[in-house]
Amino acid sequence: MTKMALRSSAAMAAFLLAFPAAAVDEVFETQGPSIHVQTVADGLTNPWAITFLPDGSMLVTERPGNLRHVTAEGEVSDPIQGVPEVFAQGQGGLLDVALDPNFAENRLVYVSYAEPGEGGNGTAVARGTLSDDATALSDVEVIFQQQPKANSSAHYGSRLVFDGEGHLFVTLGERFAEQFRVQSQDLDSHLGKIVRINPDGSVPDDNPFAGQEDALPEIWSYGHRNIQAAAMNPETNVLWEIEHGPQGGDELNIVEPGENYGWPVVSLGVNYDGTPVGEGIQQAEGMVDPIHSWSPVIAPSGMTFYGGEAFPDWQGDLFVGGLASTALVRLEIGGENVTGEERLLESLGLRIRDVTEGPDGAIYVVTDESNGEILRIEPADDA
Repeated sequence: MTKMALRSSAAMAAFLLAFPAAAVDEVFETQGPSIHVQTVADGLTNPWAITFLPDGSMLVTERPGNLRHVTAEGEVSDPIQGVPEVFAQGQGGLLDVALDPNFAENRLVYVSYAEPGEGGNGTAVARGTLSDDATALSDVEVIFQQQPKANSSAHYGSRLVFDGEGHLFVTLGERFAEQFRVQSQDLDSHLGKIVRINPDGSVPDDNPFAGQEDALPEIWSYGHRNIQAAAMNPETNVLWEIEHGPQGGDELNIVEPGENYGWPVVSLGVNYDGTPVGEGIQQAEGMVDPIHSWSPVIAPSGMTFYGGEAFPDWQGDLFVGGLASTALVRLEIGGENVTGEERLLESLGLRIRDVTEGPDGAIYVVTDESNGEILRIEPADDA
């Protein structure tokens, strides 16, 4: 690149910072209802997750390490105090946020994050009590730490999902590098696993490997790559997850206790250099096949089963954030099968990091951008 081109690139970057993208306020046609998409809040730095408080306001994580309170009108708070120190490099930082099932009584908030420490860093989960004015977390305690830590800044997984019976699922990435990813098949490692714990971090007695020698008792399922999308199916109360494939092969899986989902022995994709993953096989005995996959990838992050009244035709559909696809992906679900797919918001060109249903029945997404936004999706007739 020439010096002139370098100067031009620097000038363009400065221009974009000085004049950030305009807020979204558009109507889109879909295979079903027309939708109105509008910016609720902006100015967020790489937001990663969103959850609603009972009063209709929101908690939003920013990957560099801040937790923000956002009012229903879009007013963004100063950083909430008491958040643990995070390893904010690469894909690491402050990641998911979830409310305790009994939040109305105990005001407990859970966050997952990349935790620095001896041997590198790893996914951890902490919980604390949110103050009545939503300015601070108190009595913060770490309830889970992925072992082993690794010198990597990639593949933390990190979605937090309560199951309706008081258990907390935590999705854990395999930390990307060859020397780490093989541990997805090892039951004495948390890498490439989904774990199931009680809200205080203790292990439920009925976990599939509880009491088994040479197995970590928190493990619920194994053989995963990097799960950044997970939600309970409200019809079955079974966990569904979507994990990033390598070059090709994003996977939608129904998660059953004790099952092996194959990575890195089997994969529907290839390594980023084009070489086969392992022996290049896509199926193996004793390893669970996905119910749906994407090649090219959508780069999935965040998902929710829709059950609101605002979009009656979409009740029961699964909405998935897409990073590489810059889309909100809508999947029609019939039992344990995907029967249709539609991509929304592609023309905005924004990385969709998380998606949730609001208390008003609208769909809310956060965009993984340096000037990240919260977008509200409602029927166009209500605009």
